[in-house]
Order: sequence, then C-alpha cells, then structure tokens
Amino acid sequence: MRNTKHQTPNTRKTSNSNSQFPGTAEPGLEHDAFVLRDDLPAAPNGRHPFDLEKRTAVFGANIVKFSKKIPRDPTNNRLIDQLVGCGTSVGANYCEANEAVSKRDFRCTIARCSKEAKETLFFLRMVAASEPALAEEARTLYREARELQLIFNTIYRK
Repeated sequence: MRNTKHQTPNTRKTSNSNSQFPGTAEPGLEHDAFVLRDDLPAAPNGRHPFDLEKRTAVFGANIVKFSKKIPRDPTNNRLIDQLVGCGTSVGANYCEANEAVSKRDFRCTIARCSKEAKETLFFLRMVAASEPALAEEARTLYREARELQLIFNTIYRK
C-alpha cells in the first residue's frame, strides 16, 4: 500500500545549473525531478523510478511561477489565490501522508491529495478562460495535475 517510501528516487545528475526552471536562477528544487519518463532509466522490474514528493514540490513551484504571470484584477485575484492554494496543497498533503501514523490516516490524506489536484484542474481551466494568452501554459500544468490526480487515485485504491 504505502510503498512510496521504498521507491528508488531519481538520482540522475543535473547540469551545473541550480535552476529548477530553464532560464532562471532559482536555487532549491532540482529540475530533473520533472523529466520525461523516456529520459529515466528503467528499474529492474521494468518500471521507471521517480520521487513523487519532489514531483509534487516542482508542480507546486510551477503553479506559483505561473500565477505570477496572471494579470492582477479583482476577478483574477480570487483565481490566483485559489490556484496557488490548491496547487501547493497537493505536495503539502503528500508530505503529510508519508508521515501518517495509520493506514487509515494515510488513505484519508492521499484522498485529500487527489481532491486538491482535482481542484487545481478546475482553477487552471478558469484561468485559461479568463486569460486566453496563458491557455497553453495552463494546459501543460493541467496535464501534470491530471497525472498527479490519477497517481493519487491509484495509491488510494491499493
């Protein structure tokens, strides 16, 4: 059920850049946590290893970066607040789930991760409708939020 702690993290070396986003100099998270699956070496069981905690952290950081591009106005302010709240909650709840004291607590927190990812999908859709110029970038984040939601649904069912 809770095999996420036992997965092999992505240990691929990055370039000398400390940036998680191409073209920026933001230290902290590693960009390679969000590489395409084709770039990862296959594990002995044929599956691709990944660190879901890092992936959700990078997703949250991408949501924050995206939200800074949205023009501020009374309508968008509410969308920005909601988007940042639910987009960053996905990773925070996953970290909390990894520290759960019981299986029931773990499942409840994973379910909350899935719900936050679903809420993120909704607000990304609203931002794309409000700001058509940002629709393509919102679509990329939408795909990642959907993948995370499916991952959490699978973890919940196991």
